[in-house]
Amino acid sequence: MNVGRPLKSTWLTLRFRKLPFSYRIDRRVPLVALLLMAFTLMVLIFSISYGAYDISPLEVIQTISGTLPQDHPDYRNFNLVVHTFRLPRIILAFLVGAALATSGAIMQGITRNPLADPYLLGVSGGAALVAVALIVWLKDLPISLLPWGAFAGALLTAGTIYILALKQGSSSPVRLILIGVALGSMIGAVLTVMLLFGDINDVQQAYVWLTGSVYGTRWEHVQALSGWLLVFLPIAFFMARSLNALNLGDETAQGLGLRVEWQRGALLIVSVALAAAAVAVAGTIGFVGLIAPHVTRRLVGPSHEGLLPVSALFGGALLVLADLIGRWVIAPGELPIGIITAIVGAPYFLYLLYRSR
Repeated sequence: MNVGRPLKSTWLTLRFRKLPFSYRIDRRVPLVALLLMAFTLMVLIFSISYGAYDISPLEVIQTISGTLPQDHPDYRNFNLVVHTFRLPRIILAFLVGAALATSGAIMQGITRNPLADPYLLGVSGGAALVAVALIVWLKDLPISLLPWGAFAGALLTAGTIYILALKQGSSSPVRLILIGVALGSMIGAVLTVMLLFGDINDVQQAYVWLTGSVYGTRWEHVQALSGWLLVFLPIAFFMARSLNALNLGDETAQGLGLRVEWQRGALLIVSVALAAAAVAVAGTIGFVGLIAPHVTRRLVGPSHEGLLPVSALFGGALLVLADLIGRWVIAPGELPIGIITAIVGAPYFLYLLYRSR
């Protein structure tokens, strides 16, 4: 194929044709995905069984599957604890991890920078700003509307970053990163001022939420996030080849017929939507979008056809494990899940920064 002459094909055509820039899915992808699902299931069972009211793993499986005998002395208690308190919390942790990991993988792809993720570039901050404003000012807001508010804040932030990064009709990945970091710092300052002048009870609730927590999760939170993931995760997986092309550089991607700015903008919206939905239900949980794509890339290679779904599984497994550690390390109290990811993620970020000098 002559890459020196632009083609007339669109990204839909590119999606279904075998082109030189499209990587093959690594053979390790199915095996790694299967191992991650098995690990997540194992951690999920132990996480449900652990707590102030201990339940054996076998009884957890029986309760979830509905095979626990009704004449069991703790039949009602087990169903209440598992189905009302613990299961929605752990499922939400998995969904949040999957959303953040996929969002981070997309951001690293469109910026071609291994240090990019929604938390570091200010997109999560924009979502958090609007979400905190809604929590503080509109106390009776339905949970299903919170992701929309967070999405509006994140989209406004991402749009501002994108517009400021435009120069002569194109957006440089370097400019996207620098402007994102600067805008994220400004949003953090505005958020601090908002919390200083808020009602003390609302501010306490907002602070707990900002640390990143799945405490007090209900099935309504799971439903609100699931709807977003059912829409945007398939879109992200469908556009995986476009990410492969963008990684080759703008000029090469244009030569292969890709509408670079259109594709980058569409992928940015998908990434923002996933991050905003996660922030809306669980607060600002950092470093998941940074760690998961990196570890996954080492396991399954750089092709985004395999990288995106496995990153989602890894991110989900990581947060389920982090939630279990947070409930165990200072029992009977618990650490917010965002603190656990920060303890692990900050040293890993410094390691990546050292390697990319």
